Amino acid sequence: MTISSPVVERDSKALTVLRWVLGETGILVALLALIGVFIVIAPNFLSAANIANILTQITLNTILATGMTFVILVGGIDLSVGSALALCAMVSGLVLTIPGLPVPVAVLGCIVTSVAVGLGVGFLNGFISETWKVPSFIVTLGMLNIARGAALQTTNAKAVFGFPQQFNDFGTASLAGIPCVFLVALAFVILGQIVLSKTVFGRVLFAVGNNEESARLAGHRTASYKVAAFCICGLMVGVAAVIYMTRLHTSTPIIGNGYELNAIAAVIIGGASLFGGKGSLVGTLLGASLLGVLTDGLLLLGVGDFMRQMVTGAVIIFAVIIDFYRGRFSDRLLLRAAL
Repeated sequence: MTISSPVVERDSKALTVLRWVLGETGILVALLALIGVFIVIAPNFLSAANIANILTQITLNTILATGMTFVILVGGIDLSVGSALALCAMVSGLVLTIPGLPVPVAVLGCIVTSVAVGLGVGFLNGFISETWKVPSFIVTLGMLNIARGAALQTTNAKAVFGFPQQFNDFGTASLAGIPCVFLVALAFVILGQIVLSKTVFGRVLFAVGNNEESARLAGHRTASYKVAAFCICGLMVGVAAVIYMTRLHTSTPIIGNGYELNAIAAVIIGGASLFGGKGSLVGTLLGASLLGVLTDGLLLLGVGDFMRQMVTGAVIIFAVIIDFYRGRFSDRLLLRAAL
């Protein structure tokens, strides 16, 4: 017969509540609460046009954060995604504007080039980090400057424009009132979540993030999985670059500044751990949505750009603090289970 202590039961309930608050359900509640506040205080927040605008605005961050989730799951970080996005956009923009190419060929070439460049950058980040055991923070910090310089060098810092109208039209197209670009992002979130939750590859990524040595002793080539995670992140950067081009109708080498911070914030707010081994793409989508709703609501309230940047920075810091306490509560839960 098991004898339970009132104190133990009380602590167990408290920890369960805290785990719920810091998990995906808690993030969803926080998002709904934020939406409720802005419905009351922000004019036209609930209008169809504004909702479509929010979905459009969170698209890029959702795509980038999807790739970042894979990297963070294995205990890495990628600070180069913003600069890599600029490089992908510049190179693929040149392909898209080659004179005389049929539009379908030009668009296909643009997509393939952007994804290939993104994959290349991601592979280099992962390969260098794993081959020479350099922290990914350092490697991607260096790649941030390399990719930005390459983007500027590609056209001598000049913008590329004059894209086919059919290509530009996709950036403003919608299906049943939902922006098509957001549907693309949602499709990658769903696909990525299936990979993480239903495949051996996904389970091994979690294992590597939780305990890389144990995963290695179990027979997995952990370095290959970590490089693959960076490649997936690079692929998402290439996709995001194409989406950016369809929306803005141009490619400039200065785009993407700060995008990596927003992507990391979305992942951490969504429940992932900076130390690896914990996270989901459902949570990442909720995290990106929370940031998007916050930015849009502040804009409707007339808050200036500088103040919005300050708020975003505060949210990033708050997300890191949440991650710290989430880790402590998880340790306590494991200890309680062991006892």
